[in-house]
Amino acid sequence: MGDSDGAVSDIGATLEILTRLIAFDTTSRNSNLELIAWVEDFLRQRGIASRRVANADGTKANLYATIGPDVSGGVVLSGHTDVVPVDDQPWSSDPWVLTEREGKLYARGTADMKSFIALALAHVDAARAAALKRPMVLAFSYDEEIGCLGAPSMIAEIATQANKPAAVIVGEPTGMKVVSAHKGVRSFIVEVVGREAHSSLPDQGVSAVMEAVKLMSLVSDMGVEARTATHPHFNPPGPTMTIGKVEGGTAGNILARRCSFIWDCRCPEAAQGDAIEARFRAAAEQLDAEIKARAPEGGVHITRRTNTPGLAIERDSAAESLARALTGDNETRAVAYAAEAGLFQRAGIPAIICGPGSIEQAHQPDEWIERSQIEEGAQFMQRLIARLAS
Repeated sequence: MGDSDGAVSDIGATLEILTRLIAFDTTSRNSNLELIAWVEDFLRQRGIASRRVANADGTKANLYATIGPDVSGGVVLSGHTDVVPVDDQPWSSDPWVLTEREGKLYARGTADMKSFIALALAHVDAARAAALKRPMVLAFSYDEEIGCLGAPSMIAEIATQANKPAAVIVGEPTGMKVVSAHKGVRSFIVEVVGREAHSSLPDQGVSAVMEAVKLMSLVSDMGVEARTATHPHFNPPGPTMTIGKVEGGTAGNILARRCSFIWDCRCPEAAQGDAIEARFRAAAEQLDAEIKARAPEGGVHITRRTNTPGLAIERDSAAESLARALTGDNETRAVAYAAEAGLFQRAGIPAIICGPGSIEQAHQPDEWIERSQIEEGAQFMQRLIARLAS
């Protein structure tokens, strides 16, 4: 299993599968069903049943499958199938064709995170041949990149099974190091409605843009205040707040009737996020009343777009112990990005993050992963299979 010939064949199989996965344009705005169907067929050819958990309109789906005995104590290999857009990015090669240059593999999704999915699939045959005593569970989601929207319905099914898994490894890019915690993220769409008037007569209307700026300034101010926070593992250490999108106004000489913006808040602890959200909502409520006093048809409306829980450090969890045994890595790390690990933890299944590649290459033009990371990931999978069979 662990000899060099086996490792070479594992790498070849992984790259072949990765090539197929990359070719599916699973940008979050698109359906992922073609990729899901391909994985279903891959598993079906090996006698492995899988289950789809689709979204409301059936245009996207999660997929999970169990390799090995139907007993408790299995290990989930979790990955998301969607990727971020390549729009307006200056790529040197086709982002949907896996291209190798000087030991690096280029394409959208190589780092984040189709390489981990390819590694898991490439080791299905080895897992089947290993007479596992505990199962290996594949769990592939949709819409992670736009707020971990797909995974909760699949996680709910996995968590309520009679034979519950013991641990989850979420294969986000960590350089195959163990990451014990990630921040939670919540995001909001804020719509401010005012009343149009000529810009020379500001008292006859309400500029939605100028009113929205007050709330955007609050977001900025709270972000500055949070920079004083300290944390032993997170970098940045405290909560961060950013405004990612702003729309509003019709012309330079018209008081804007409408302005909307999207902002997000990333916190190490849920209580911090609760306090920040409460402060923002109180300010929005006050502004809503002020606008309505001048324009009853106006006001402020907040829609929570996402709310993904953070992953808290659980030093003695089954997931921590397993990952450290497989990697030999005993450092404690935390990451600022959000992932699906916190969702599994909240559902009662211990989770960690450990996968090939670097988050610094993710979402970039010419996204890449080092071939050596694929090799290290293959060794990780081989050790996991040996452990599940022992």
